[in-house]
Order: sequence, then structure tokens, then C-alpha cells
Amino acid sequence: MAKAPKNTWLVKQEPEKYPWEQFVKDKKTLWEGVRNFQARNNLRAMKKGDLAFFYRSVTEPAVVGVAEIVRESYPDPTATEGDWVVVDLKPVKTLSREVPLSEIKGNPKLASMPLVRQSRLSVTPVSPAEFAEILKLGQTKL
Repeated sequence: MAKAPKNTWLVKQEPEKYPWEQFVKDKKTLWEGVRNFQARNNLRAMKKGDLAFFYRSVTEPAVVGVAEIVRESYPDPTATEGDWVVVDLKPVKTLSREVPLSEIKGNPKLASMPLVRQSRLSVTPVSPAEFAEILKLGQTKL
């Protein structure tokens, strides 16, 4: 039986809080602090083995790398109230070329991405076609 295709995602992070380079150095992190119900539901939908783009927000916004979900959702240890969750991620690959938000917004193949339509949402799904297009723009093969 063929293995089901992985789901793909995008997670945002402010570089001042947790830059890609630190994530690579750490080799693994829990994705904590999400306090939006839709983003939380996206975290809950992530499965071990799914891939996620690491998107640097605010300062020079761009997709900079690919991460893998290595542990599915569990209670967020930083939450003092509410039903919030985290997932564990590990870095997979730095994109050969960063893909800036301006390029994503200007690409008709990426116009439907939640990153473009719901710009404040910190965890979003990415379709297989969108994932492939960003990898192509980033001159990166997995």
C-alpha cells in the first residue's frame, strides 16, 4: 500500500524572537505561544512527518527553510489558561534562495495561499502545488 502524502504547512516566526539560524543550531524546538483558535486547530491537524515552511515575519518577510513535524500536538507548557497546543519541529533544509513575501504575493500560482489572504495567521496549511512552487522559487530540492 502506498504511503499517504504528507500535509504541508507554513509557520511564522519573528526573527527577533527565534531566527531560523537559532532553530538550525538547536536542532529541534517546540512551536509554542500560538493564541489564535484557527492557528491552534492547524497545529492540531499536523501529523508526524508533515513538512512546514519556516517563514520569517516582520523584518524582511520571507520563506527561509523547511522543517518537519516530529511530535504531534500536546498541551502548550507556556499557556496559563485555555486549551492551547504545541508541536515539535526539527529543521530539514535551508532554502538555497529565500522567497520574499513580495514574490509570493506577485505569483499567480500562490495567490490563494492563506499567507496572502490571512496575513496575520501564524500557522497555515500549504497545498502541495504551493509547496512545490515555493521550493522551485527557493531553488531547493528535498
